[in-house]
Amino acid sequence: MSKMQASELDTGALNDCLSRIAAQADRGAFLQVFDHFGPRLKYFLLQKGCTDGEADDLVQDVMLTVWRKAKQYDPAKAAASTWIYTIARNRFIDAKRRERVMVDIDTCPEAEQVSEGTAEDEISQSELAQGVAAAMADLPAAQAEVIQMAFIDGKTHSEIAEELGVPLGTIKSRIRLAFARLRDVLESHR
Repeated sequence: MSKMQASELDTGALNDCLSRIAAQADRGAFLQVFDHFGPRLKYFLLQKGCTDGEADDLVQDVMLTVWRKAKQYDPAKAAASTWIYTIARNRFIDAKRRERVMVDIDTCPEAEQVSEGTAEDEISQSELAQGVAAAMADLPAAQAEVIQMAFIDGKTHSEIAEELGVPLGTIKSRIRLAFARLRDVLESHR
């Protein structure tokens, strides 16, 4: 393939670059994809409200994902640009979810209003925790795994899907089914 300017890469050239990245870890092909999408992704992320530094970090993360996941790209399912912008959008959403405002408990007036629980409340909470733990143990392994990853390890649904190599919808379905079982345990405890 002749060396093209970044703005001249067409769909066929992008697909070719991604297939070379997937098959041969071709750094030259990756550089072409990076040169083509880097500025476009940064502009896209800036338009979404990222700061300049956040956009740079997310572009790096997206392009690293493109490098690592190039084998998963299927030109029959989506255009290269659609695939890459979807990764960027998901990374942006994941980053925004992780931005949580931390509150200092010593300066939070609501923290003073929390009353001490009675021994009876503590026993009830202990029984509930044991019931939930037992219900978790009874969950199918796939459901227990995604609950662990999402709510104990703090991973996003997208991260779990990527790590397990299954569709995002499957992860959401497993979590929903697990919650239904856990809800039954919690309702029987009332």
